Amino acid sequence: MRALALGVDLGGTNARAAVVDRDSGEIVASHKEPLRDRAPEAVVAIVVHAIREATGAAGISPDACGGVGVGVAGQVLGSTGVVINAPNLGWRDVPFGRLLEGALGIPVTVANDLSVAAWGEKRFGAAKGLEDVVLVFVGSGVGSGLILGGRLHSGAQGVAGEFGHVKVRPLRPETAIRRCGCGQLSCLEAYVSGVNVAARVREDLAAGVPTLVGERVKGDLSRVNASAIDDAFSAGDPYAIARWEENGELLGTAIANLVTILNPARVILGGGVILGCPNLARLVTRHFEEQVLRASARGLSVERAWLGDDAGVIGAAVLA
Repeated sequence: MRALALGVDLGGTNARAAVVDRDSGEIVASHKEPLRDRAPEAVVAIVVHAIREATGAAGISPDACGGVGVGVAGQVLGSTGVVINAPNLGWRDVPFGRLLEGALGIPVTVANDLSVAAWGEKRFGAAKGLEDVVLVFVGSGVGSGLILGGRLHSGAQGVAGEFGHVKVRPLRPETAIRRCGCGQLSCLEAYVSGVNVAARVREDLAAGVPTLVGERVKGDLSRVNASAIDDAFSAGDPYAIARWEENGELLGTAIANLVTILNPARVILGGGVILGCPNLARLVTRHFEEQVLRASARGLSVERAWLGDDAGVIGAAVLA
């Protein structure tokens, strides 16, 4: 009889629930629901529906798994299940674990989405067999998950690995200090995440800054994204080159600092911005290699995430 686990990946736009084979990491059944309403009680109802759909497709009830793990795109306070800050959901100090337990009647484990993704990669992906690994995702947001000494490292308050909120000061004086969705100034995420990169380029296009990015999106500012900037870079657009040079420096240096401090055996990269933009990725690699401490980089390997978009639900399930 298969040992099954239940996981949920809760992002800013969708909730995905999956029934996972604990031994192989295979997804037996899954269901995704859009977040039509981001109020905590509404999200609980959406997650419960996604869970019931996924478990129904697997031919089991939710309580057959003994509990559910949830990865949330936000800061989670230790094992309390309280989401301290989830900018994409508009949440602060939401006791999501308690709310979901009350609705489901089974134990709920809540953790940061990148932490559970790292654990999924540790069990079944690019971190399998390794004791010290750093996972860095650059997509809509920026974050990391830390496997240290073979264990998921969450820190004293459960918020270790908030890589997107390390503070950076761009070296170019013309770059304005930007406010992050967390409310603070000069977070890495405020400059290099997909959401914030697009917002900055839209501001510049609206102000009349000349760039091929506008042509790439046919003047539709809602279509501005990291891929459009990467395409403009390939065409030699000075604006796109300046944006990517700056972001490559910021990201490459930040990852180098992470490796210098933690000395992992492997860095795992994921997320649409870093994996879907080859010009940016090349610049990140160059600045990383220039800045990392040589001793810390000895024997280091850099891999793409193996589990892709499944890492979150798989990691949440096996963590629970």
